Amino acid sequence: MLPSARPPSQRSGRLGLGIVGAGRVGPVLGSALAGAGHAIVGISAVSEASRERAQAMLPRVPILDIPTIVERSELVILAVPDAELPQLVAGLAATGTWQPGQIVLHTAPGFGIGVLQPAAAAGAIPLAVHPALEFTGTSLDLTRLGESYFAVTAPAPVLPIAQALVVEMGGEPVVVAEADRPAYAEAIATATSFSRSIVEQSTGLLQGIGVENPGSFLSSLVRSSVDNALTRAGAPTRLDLDEVLDALADEDRPGAGRPGAGGPDTRGPGTGDPGDDGRGWYLRGE
Repeated sequence: MLPSARPPSQRSGRLGLGIVGAGRVGPVLGSALAGAGHAIVGISAVSEASRERAQAMLPRVPILDIPTIVERSELVILAVPDAELPQLVAGLAATGTWQPGQIVLHTAPGFGIGVLQPAAAAGAIPLAVHPALEFTGTSLDLTRLGESYFAVTAPAPVLPIAQALVVEMGGEPVVVAEADRPAYAEAIATATSFSRSIVEQSTGLLQGIGVENPGSFLSSLVRSSVDNALTRAGAPTRLDLDEVLDALADEDRPGAGRPGAGGPDTRGPGTGDPGDDGRGWYLRGE
């Protein structure tokens, strides 16, 4: 019997962890959970780059095929591209691989637990956990996890399991309803793609006028601007309402710090357009 299927009084609290997907997310989350005492039984990796990443982050963890990982694991992390997730879950259900009491956690921002229904039908515990962080796939992310929030979606009876796993990884869990996952994913995509596009456009302009190391030149400006914007977004109750409305009005006036404002739109592709194909790996859950 799996530990997750035993009564709480009989559980050790440590799980055999399997990771499906060796992109930028899976190995980092695996490393964080290993640091909390969980034992990694294996990780799947297909490409040469993913194998190198897995070996760098989890040097003593064997690279195994997916069915073997699932069969040996009490907690399975599915860190695969969004488009692959439904077929993967359904395929493993069709072969009878999922086990009763097994915890199955996916990291795709746009999906809740509905995509894990084939596993849940076999008795598995479905969790949707997405860290709001742009991963590098290196040990640098382990420090950043401690400063990050995680979107958590799970059935009410097992929600504490998802929250506990997030805390063990060093993050802060925030419950997101199943119906709100698409809006959550759009928010993540918009913030990340917009930030990246603005930086790329700005550094390109500086390069065009001969400024060396434009990324370093803009570093303090971009960080302070984002920090100020986040402070305002996170503390509206501490601001006078008239000040907020005045600030919004100022931003809407021609020339108020917007690229191309008051004239032809000079913004590059992807700047603030949620439909732009600039979402990157962080949204695909690799």
